[in-house]
Amino acid sequence: MKKEEQLILAQAEDKIEQSRTRGYITWTPFLDSHLQSVLRKAFAREDTGVSLEFYGGYDDAERVILACVPPYLQLEDAEPLTVLRASRVKAGGRPLTHRDYLGSLTGLGIRREMTGDILVREDGADIIVLREIAEFILSNYSKAGKTELSVEQKSIGELIVPPVRSVTARVTVASMRLDNILSSGFGISRTKAGAAVRTGLVFVNHTEAEKPDMNIGEGDLVTMRRSGRIRVTQVGGRSRKDRVYVTLEKYGR
Repeated sequence: MKKEEQLILAQAEDKIEQSRTRGYITWTPFLDSHLQSVLRKAFAREDTGVSLEFYGGYDDAERVILACVPPYLQLEDAEPLTVLRASRVKAGGRPLTHRDYLGSLTGLGIRREMTGDILVREDGADIIVLREIAEFILSNYSKAGKTELSVEQKSIGELIVPPVRSVTARVTVASMRLDNILSSGFGISRTKAGAAVRTGLVFVNHTEAEKPDMNIGEGDLVTMRRSGRIRVTQVGGRSRKDRVYVTLEKYGR
């Protein structure tokens, strides 16, 4: 296990213990897909005595915290996340990207683990952050690159989530192996698909995939970093060449 994995596991165990013994809600910093997978596997069969909730502020958030919630409480009782709405002061200029917003936050010394998803729109962005860092950002964040911004705090309930675009495709695959699904869903070779799995870029139902020959079933969500997400919405019959008919839905924003 890598040092980063050991650290987040130890941190999560500490948060669970605090929540269980002291009776209040605790949470980790934001986790990327890999660290989410580490914790999902670590606690999949463990009775921790508290509810473990992966939460990023909205459904299908890519970056989430692990919240530890005692049985008699609900996560809403603590609401660890808040939204910072960044808007252009002046209209016009080149569109700002995710990288622009993230880079300017990093320039303030904000560690990535303190910020969640950055939802970009034409006139600004909604930035999900841990509540404890919000006041510092509000006081110091005024530019992304050379573009001046106004920033105000909003509740999670006011978050503006861009609509999800999806494309449906019916394909045939030799079998329901993961590398076949990746190849058809993302238009890459099976060799590249296998390499993506082996280098930790692929997740099935939010858990890191370990083998290219893993069997995929109807309803499974497959994520490949830097490429997107696909869901197997239907597995049909077989073609005359004995290939499996599969319907895939690919998502993006």
